[in-house]
Amino acid sequence: MTKSDNKAVKWIKKYLRYTDYLGAAQLYLKDNFLLEEKLEPKHFKARILGHWGTVPGLNFIYANLNYLTYKHKCNLLLVTGPGHGAPAILANLFAEKTLRHFFKKYTPDKKGMGNIIKDFSWPHTKFPSHLTPAVPGSILEGGELGYALSTAFGAALDNPDLIVAAIIGDGESETGPTAAAWHSNKFLNPKTSGAVLPIVHINGYKICNPTIYGTMSDKELEELFTGYGY
Repeated sequence: MTKSDNKAVKWIKKYLRYTDYLGAAQLYLKDNFLLEEKLEPKHFKARILGHWGTVPGLNFIYANLNYLTYKHKCNLLLVTGPGHGAPAILANLFAEKTLRHFFKKYTPDKKGMGNIIKDFSWPHTKFPSHLTPAVPGSILEGGELGYALSTAFGAALDNPDLIVAAIIGDGESETGPTAAAWHSNKFLNPKTSGAVLPIVHINGYKICNPTIYGTMSDKELEELFTGYGY
């Protein structure tokens, strides 16, 4: 590992602590965002809308794809499918100051941080538990499960210089649209189309029970996706 890579790893670890906290705070807090006083019930949102289980994984992938883009100067598009994963994407958009370009209240300071945390899934705000057209760069909601992979292939068609990373939840993978979309790799022409990089986020669970992928061994998963042509 080079000196530059070591520096990047240290940066990614620090960045992940920041975005993971932002994600958790969006889900649970309505006040006391920097824990400047002892946490009490009055600081918590009455209803939690969003899935913490998918947030750290989305943040991890987002950070590493950013480093990939920086290191190799590649043209990369991210499509996220896991349901209720908006806290992670909003955390990263806030951290990289993208949100500020479109919504002036989300400044990179204590006040702006408090605004994005409180506004997540709060009445009369733009950001519910899944991505909406109000989120900068959004081309897929991530609320109606199953369409992330097909959207990714559609984006890569006729875009030869584009890499589309598609994050697919393991619960989402059990939907019919995703099951069919795995075969879309057969329609990509390497001369005229870009590449699709599917990333299955296996955290093991969906709403109420384990996922199929979560109960499979690494060998079974490898054989399955080898069969699909990956």
